[in-house]
Amino acid sequence: MSKKELQFNSKVIHGGQHPDKAYGSVMPPIYQTSTYAQSSPGKHLGFEYSRSANPTRTALENSLASIENGNYGLAFASGLSAMDAVIKLLNPGDEVVSTNDLYGGSYRLFKQIFEKYGIVFHFVGMQDVNKIEEKITAKTKLIWVETPTNPMMNVIDMEAVNTLAKKHHILLAVDNTFATPYLQKPLDFGADIVMHSATKYLGGHSDVVAGALIVKDKDLADKLYFIQNASGAVCGPMDSFLILRGIKTLHVRMQRHCENAEKIATFLNENPKIERVFWPGFKTHPSHLVASKQMSFYGGMLSFIPKGSNFNEAVKIVEKLQVFTLAESLGGVESLAGHPASMTHASIPKKEREKSGVVDSLIRLSVGIEDVTDLIADLEQAIG
Repeated sequence: MSKKELQFNSKVIHGGQHPDKAYGSVMPPIYQTSTYAQSSPGKHLGFEYSRSANPTRTALENSLASIENGNYGLAFASGLSAMDAVIKLLNPGDEVVSTNDLYGGSYRLFKQIFEKYGIVFHFVGMQDVNKIEEKITAKTKLIWVETPTNPMMNVIDMEAVNTLAKKHHILLAVDNTFATPYLQKPLDFGADIVMHSATKYLGGHSDVVAGALIVKDKDLADKLYFIQNASGAVCGPMDSFLILRGIKTLHVRMQRHCENAEKIATFLNENPKIERVFWPGFKTHPSHLVASKQMSFYGGMLSFIPKGSNFNEAVKIVEKLQVFTLAESLGGVESLAGHPASMTHASIPKKEREKSGVVDSLIRLSVGIEDVTDLIADLEQAIG
């Protein structure tokens, strides 16, 4: 059987991987080197300089391509540096239509870095494809989708957005960080580019920062490889090793993340002190039908608003947590809690973030793989 034909749970371990050529090491070694010997100028064994390529990073990039059903993978120093490479495909005057409730760091990159170079960004709720089309002009070159969105957990219909993108000959890029390829594969729905903050679920242990892009088209891959090499924000060999190691347990971790999140979402939804829970597994969630169609389950992320709470009361709740850790980031084996308004989304102006639902009382949870009874007990004592 070809490794391309493997099921996902086998691909995370074997996809794109081969024993090391030197000594047959099962895990790719950490090639902690910046340069490589050449027998004559230009004659080498496939590697010249580690910014351009490194054997450990190449092993990771092959794995990324395999698990996302792509043909080419690129590993970066962070998720934002991967996004940076995508926007560098554009020219001054080009326009981008983006999800309006997206990660604050993505918004900051778009508005405070690239907008001053003449790239125009439009932010719109993408649950209604017609709203996206209203923003499209002859200058629109990219649609940027985040699904599920951070932190409101809206799920965007990738098939519908892809139909629109192809109609107008626009690139479609999808941030798949929250779902991971365990739950959905955007390339299978027609996306041109998949992006990950590999720091999160792909790494899975809160011990590395990295990013990834995966594509099918060779011409697009070549353009991105050029930007990756020319700009230099590459994933180092040790970081590549850690992400590759994390990917090998992605399937079993994601299964537990999803199971725990479902139980916690149900607990919060039934708690009389909670006003609203944002989790696409509920039939009452506006994105439930889309999520059921394009995701295999509903993920390990959720957000909620306590009844009658404000900024200070929400902060008090997250400060009382003992098993959940109050921290930035998500997707690790440990459960994390965050206050988006003052943490992950603080770079978005209050008026703008509140338009998409990121109010001062919102709390976001990254549900880990601990015993769920301990997590529920922790939330119960913190909520009071």
